[in-house]
Formats: sequence, C-alpha cells, structure tokens
Amino acid sequence: MLGETISEIQSLGVRVQEKTLSRKGGAGPADSGSILINGIPVSVPMSSFYVLNSPYSLRLQDQQAFLFKDHHALFPVEFVPKPKFYDLVTRKGVPYSKIALLHGKDCLATSVFQKCSFWNSQQRCRFCGIELSLADGNTIEVKSPSELAELALKSKELDLVRHVVLTTGTQRPPGKEIFHLAKCTKAIKNKTKLPVHVQCMPPSDMDGFKILKDSGVDTIGIHIECFDKQILSHIAPVKASIGLERYKRAWKDAVDIFGANQVSSFIIVGLGERIDSVIWGSEYLSDLGVFPFVVPLRPIPGSLMENALPPDPEVMKYVYNTVAENLKTKGLSSSQSKAGCVLCGACSAISRFEQTSDRFVCYPAITESELSEALKIRRQTFVKEQKMFLHSDEDDNDSKSVHLLAKMGDKIVGTVRVFPTHNNGTWIGGRLSVKKSFRTSGVGKLLVQEAVRYVKRYGCCRFVAYIQKNNVSFFSHLGWKPVGSLEQYCGKPHQLMEVDLD
Repeated sequence: MLGETISEIQSLGVRVQEKTLSRKGGAGPADSGSILINGIPVSVPMSSFYVLNSPYSLRLQDQQAFLFKDHHALFPVEFVPKPKFYDLVTRKGVPYSKIALLHGKDCLATSVFQKCSFWNSQQRCRFCGIELSLADGNTIEVKSPSELAELALKSKELDLVRHVVLTTGTQRPPGKEIFHLAKCTKAIKNKTKLPVHVQCMPPSDMDGFKILKDSGVDTIGIHIECFDKQILSHIAPVKASIGLERYKRAWKDAVDIFGANQVSSFIIVGLGERIDSVIWGSEYLSDLGVFPFVVPLRPIPGSLMENALPPDPEVMKYVYNTVAENLKTKGLSSSQSKAGCVLCGACSAISRFEQTSDRFVCYPAITESELSEALKIRRQTFVKEQKMFLHSDEDDNDSKSVHLLAKMGDKIVGTVRVFPTHNNGTWIGGRLSVKKSFRTSGVGKLLVQEAVRYVKRYGCCRFVAYIQKNNVSFFSHLGWKPVGSLEQYCGKPHQLMEVDLD
C-alpha cells in the first residue's frame, strides 16, 4: 500500500499550509518538499497549480502530522528538519545553503556548474530549471572543490549526511564537465570519505570514466530521460543528437569501470512518450547492468514545461510494477547502490515495488569473467559430458552473440546464447547449458524464456534454434514448434524449432 500511496502523492501532490517546505528552481525536482513516511524519504509536489485538486493533505492530529486522503488518515508523517549546516557560511562568507542542499533525509546534493551551455537556446531541456535558482540568487554559479569539501564535512558531522550527489549543467563540448566533477569528488573524499555519485553527459571515451573513478567516484548517472526518439528530440534536443548508440557505449564503459548496479539513468515518465518505450528502455538499461531510475515528471515552475501535468498515478503504478519485476529478474536493486539518487530514492517509488529474488536471476553477461564462466559451463556440457566437440564448442558465432546467464546468489549456473543473422530479423538461439546439479530446478526454462524476451526486445521477427532430439519435448512445452525434419549435427540428431513471437 505504501508504494501505491507514494506513487499517487508524487503525481497528485500534497496540500499543505506551510509554503516554505518547498523550494524553487534547480536541476532536479524543484517543486517539492521532503517528508518521511515510516522513515522513508519522499519528495512530493506541494506548490504547483495542480496540487490544489489533490485529495491528499498534511494535517495535524494530536500534535502529530498525518497524511490524509480526503478525510481518512493514512500514515503518520515527519518533516525532514532544516539541516544545521544551512545556518553556516564558508570562510569567504558564502552561505552553505547556496552551495549544496539536503535531498531526502541524508543526501547532500549540488550542481557544481549552475549554468548550462544550452540554457538560452532552442536546445535547452524543456523540463529543466537549472538556472532558475541562480537567477533568484539562491545559489552560486560555480562550486569549488575546497568549498564542497568543507561543507560536506560539516554536513556529515552535524546532519549525519551519508552520501553526496554532484550534478552539473552541460558544458561545451558535452562531457567537459567531468574534470571539475573529478576535482570536487577528490576533495570531498579526502576530507570525508563519503560515497559520491556524479551525473554527466556521455564522454567521448572511457578516459573520462577512468578520471572519475580515480578521483573516488562510487556511482554515476548518465541520464537519457526518454527512449521515445521523437519525444526526446523535442524535449531534450542535445541528448537526442548524441544518439542511443553513444549512450549505449557510455553505459557499457561505465559498467565496466564502476560495476553493475552502480550506473544509472533517469527515465522520466510523463513527457508525452509511449509507455511501451519506458518499459523497453528500462529492460534495455538493465540488460547492460544499468539501473533504470524511473521517476514521474515533476513540472518545475519557471521551466518550459511548468504548465504540464505529472503522469497519472495508475500509469506510474503499472510502470513501477513492470520495471520492478524486470529488476528482480536481472538481479538489480536500489539497495545495492552505493550512493546517489537510486540510493536516496526520495524522487521515485520504484524501491517500494522491488522484490528481492531468493531464486535465480537472468541477464546478459556483462564482464569478461562472467563470459568466461559461461563458456566453462558450456565446455563441461558439450565437450566433457556429451563429447560433441573435441576441445572446445566455441565458434565464429560467439563473437556476435549475446550470452545470457542464469545466476543464483553469486554463482552462475547456466547460459544460452542468441545472435542475429542477416536474414530479415531472424535470430538463432543455441548452446543452452546448465550445471548438472541445477538441471531440475527450472533454470533451463528461465533461460529459454529470457532468450525469447530478449530477442523480441531487439526487433527479432523470427527466432529459431536447432534442438537435440531428446530436448524437443522440453521446448514443445515452452511453445516451440518443429520445422522440417531431423538433421545430423556433430554426430547427434537435431530438430530445427521455432517459437511464435506474437
């Protein structure tokens, strides 16, 4: 129930009498106040025009604040207290509150560059309000490494801050901001040892990620915002011009350096996109080991989308449920993130919908060690047990294949490969292999089903596989049908089979 309630208040807002709970401007969800429900931080709209029609309100009852829906009290609520560091100034006399803010209940966040190169152009992101707080005098344009380190130490001591988020306005060329982010991170780490999350545009090569990693960055956000190409071109032209392929290279490179689940991308729901693009994009990211941080549109007063409405809460519930099920299958979890928006969770309800898997997860091999383990399992099956190959079952198709893994805990227990052909969207599956002790546990079925889902996601029109004769009945139970007659392959009869993708 809590997840559904959070979904609703983040789309509908909460009516309050105290207007000072919300802030104006900034790169993130500016029209918001932070409350705690059962100790969970929730950032909710409180001052936008649509909030007046919300059935939700905050009221006092016996000196305790409650979240009400219409006339029914739902949950006791606590307000995140004003941070003690807000009353302090730097050695140069700059108020700490103009350098960084508390997000959620224990996250220190700032934009190291409060200006974006594209702000005064047609290429400006329409949902963003990064320069509004600068224009209002609520922040300063550039935050120095020494100021941030000084502030981070005080916030850790006075307000028990646990992690830091460093975001930035885009510089020219996009990715240039990495060098300042690295300097700020290094200074903060040297002073506080706090986990640091940074957000940036895709750099031109892996050197940018290595610079950030060497500076002490723990997690990174590379945000595409939307997987509907037409909508992205209108809402965020610069991101659209970068293109999905460069984003994909950046995500893969980042996962290689920071690890799976330590790379994230925002997906904003409510920009006008097709909802299936949100689901597709979430699966696309999770296949790469990237956490899809799904958030509802939060129209920022003063932005180019200030008159837009957040998405319907029922849409958000559907998205959260679907994405959470996918995260479970891929073994990704917000609780595994070391720092940043995913760990904070105040701007999204996704963590309330997540369920930890106590069985098997399935995802494409991400690291070289994972691929090596998959090939080892195949070798045991096809070379040592079945003796179909003399020394190795590897072939030329491996280099163009995606190798799906089944994993229990930290142990890889099965694999299957899929690869596209040059024949009008036809993909081929094969080399299904499961460790002997797991062959009656459903791992094979999981791998086959995930293979079907994967190829459909990438435009497969026909999915076929050559199946050993004694496995035909297993595939038939999963909906596969024979095509033609038996053929001999490596001394064993095989049946070409096909699955209906509709």
